[in-house]
Amino acid sequence: MSIPEHGVGTRLPELAIPLDRSAIVAGALASQDFEDVHHDPGRAQSRGTPDIFMSINTTNGHIDRYITDWSGPTGRITSVGLRLGVPNFPGDTMVMNGEVVERSADGTTIAVTGTNSRGVHVTARVTLTEVTA
Repeated sequence: MSIPEHGVGTRLPELAIPLDRSAIVAGALASQDFEDVHHDPGRAQSRGTPDIFMSINTTNGHIDRYITDWSGPTGRITSVGLRLGVPNFPGDTMVMNGEVVERSADGTTIAVTGTNSRGVHVTARVTLTEVTA
């Protein structure tokens, strides 16, 4: 799939990502985020949340995967700006949606939203360029 074929207004396919305890812990460990709220339920509860929750680095990784799965092997992410909302807890399903919002010489920009049953988990703007062989 070639990025230039997709104009402003193109909607990316929805992606549902089921989240269990192992996925949340593994994402935190893989990104070397050892904050206890991402792996220790007791510590997370003592800080006022009902359970462990997903780290921002894991969320960012899911955004990157969502975009590169859509763009294919020629897409290269050049910038990501994101804002977190409600947490992702074990048992949630994060549903990713995206739309091409800008095309310029600098690349293609996609607005991404990730939601769960409580609302918006993340909003992001991702810019990517196409790399040709």
